[in-house]
Amino acid sequence: MATSVTSSAAVSPSVTTKARLRGVVFDMDGTLTVPVIDFQAMYRAVLGKEEYVKIKSQNPSGIDILHHIETWSPDKQKQAYQIIADFEKQGLDRLQIMPGASELCEYLDSRNIKRGLITRNVKEAVDLFHLRFGMIFSPALSREFRPYKPDPAPLLHICSNWGVQPDEVMMIGDSLKDDVACGKRAGAFTCLLDETGRYNSPEYQNVEFKPDYKVSSLVEVLSLLQNHFNLTP
Repeated sequence: MATSVTSSAAVSPSVTTKARLRGVVFDMDGTLTVPVIDFQAMYRAVLGKEEYVKIKSQNPSGIDILHHIETWSPDKQKQAYQIIADFEKQGLDRLQIMPGASELCEYLDSRNIKRGLITRNVKEAVDLFHLRFGMIFSPALSREFRPYKPDPAPLLHICSNWGVQPDEVMMIGDSLKDDVACGKRAGAFTCLLDETGRYNSPEYQNVEFKPDYKVSSLVEVLSLLQNHFNLTP
């Protein structure tokens, strides 16, 4: 059972000593940016209502829409990707920085801790994020990098690029099925951002990968890092 770190942050009992942390990798949508895409509506539009309900019941931690699409015919794939692109375009128009993101990144910079980004969104969205908010993450991998999350490949690529070990890195994201799974498979520390407490629902209790830490805002991450890690570049 997880124990309390701050008022709403939790840590697994296996993490008891201050491990060295040299880099932090962030998800983008719903983590560095305020969630504005209605993913459930997007999934229903791509899959159809009946197929959506069926697949959702078979995947308690969430639907991996991109992997489903990859099994379809080229024409059907093209139509599906266009629907996704339309939803993502609407999201770009309403792009907002997540509260606490700027302060957290400034703190990491002050300690010379590397920071990267992995998203299943397109490169155009990453470029706009960098341009609009003046926050550069490097490497910043979009879904053009294959295989994408929840495969550990993008996180392992970043670790290799940085010249650090996965157990010296933390993956922070708002998705159990993508971010936490990617981080755990790579051998990194993981932190789940759960603003609304939705992952307290019983349907998520038996998922394969669970985070080392759980927070309700990025503001909590700063004290979490200070209290539980040796921040050494």
